[in-house]
Amino acid sequence: MGAGTMPVMDSGLGARSVLLVAYHFPPFSGSSGSHRTMALARYLGEFGWTPMVLTVRSSAYEKTGADAGTGLPESLIVRRVVALDTGRHLAIRGRYPRCLSLPDRWVSWLACAIPAGLALIARHRPAVLWTTFPLATAHLIGWALHRLTGVPWIADFRDPMVEYIGDTWFPRDPAIRRSRLFVERRVAHRASAVTFCTETAREIFIGRHRWPSDRRPSVVIENGFDESDFAVADQLPSRRNGQRFHLVHSGTLYPGPDRDPAALLEAVASLRARGRLPERFRLTLRATGFDERYRPVIDRLRLGAYVELAPPLPYHEALREVLDADGLLLIQGHTSNPAIPAKAYEYLRAGRPILALVDAGGETSALLRRVSVGTLVPPDDHAGIERALDEFLHRPQRQPARVLSAQESARFTRRERVRDFAALLERVAMPRRPAP
Repeated sequence: MGAGTMPVMDSGLGARSVLLVAYHFPPFSGSSGSHRTMALARYLGEFGWTPMVLTVRSSAYEKTGADAGTGLPESLIVRRVVALDTGRHLAIRGRYPRCLSLPDRWVSWLACAIPAGLALIARHRPAVLWTTFPLATAHLIGWALHRLTGVPWIADFRDPMVEYIGDTWFPRDPAIRRSRLFVERRVAHRASAVTFCTETAREIFIGRHRWPSDRRPSVVIENGFDESDFAVADQLPSRRNGQRFHLVHSGTLYPGPDRDPAALLEAVASLRARGRLPERFRLTLRATGFDERYRPVIDRLRLGAYVELAPPLPYHEALREVLDADGLLLIQGHTSNPAIPAKAYEYLRAGRPILALVDAGGETSALLRRVSVGTLVPPDDHAGIERALDEFLHRPQRQPARVLSAQESARFTRRERVRDFAALLERVAMPRRPAP
């Protein structure tokens, strides 16, 4: 069956509907991967569009949360299909054929998602398909559905799937890199539009594939924060402890040049040795994912009374902790220069002082400089980190750190980003076909 020849049925959704294909969706929990899709599901209706979602069954997720899906419309159509995690479901003694993990470990999602997507398209006749990274398999599903139905397709990359930084390719694994580039080429050949979270990410893609932006849109739509999530967090009991200075990092950290807190821990130890670390200082590293790597470092530096490796919290409780912190820690090295972590926008909304260990040439540094917020220092500058932390902890009360007002931060809401997506949907939407 050729593109655009698929038979259709009458639908109750109307012409302005969009099929969202996303792996990360409630009850998924454990990262910010679902927030972009959730915002579209929550707010597209305000801009005249009806979303529906094609995703996976909860068994595909390693972590789920009861509060992950709050605020979604009751009328939202969500179709869940089987997707196996090759590493958890198909491995024998921890081993599995490599082909079952390319372009990612959830490639089995294709087998059920394509027929389920065709059924949704036949029944509801969406005007647009939308797929989102960080699972490349989602874009393969979008490519197949577009080829079989002719429905216009927007591929949301968010961050680059493949990067070359310095003299190193990321991801480093050649097989994963080749498979992702294969997916990118499918997108470049067929997608009606592509979107990214930063201008650097957009430039990497259009430069690699000579994307014709004059004929097919390539748009930067930033991440943001969802005010409704902060409204929930505001209702939770305060976690503030007025007897200490509480510095918080919320989310994954890992060894290497990107998100390694080792230099900061050394700075904390040095300030303590010099008598410059307040006794009431407390650093919480929440849900690092690599506690076993950092606990020996904390013990070696004798920082157990000052540094806490804390377990994950439900999302809204984690936001409550961010709101109650005296300072917020952001770490991002040069290997992630094209990206801005979603927590950066949540930090801006929280209105707390930010200590940012970020590469000066990255998008995160550019964002913070643009809004004149944060104490910025390169993540590999040990002496600079010590000086910056010292100044951060001993700032005179008469010179408070600049934070964004509610009016200033409002431009970073996810509702505003959904407005941008709605405008793009208008540009690429398929005209309504008469029911047979």
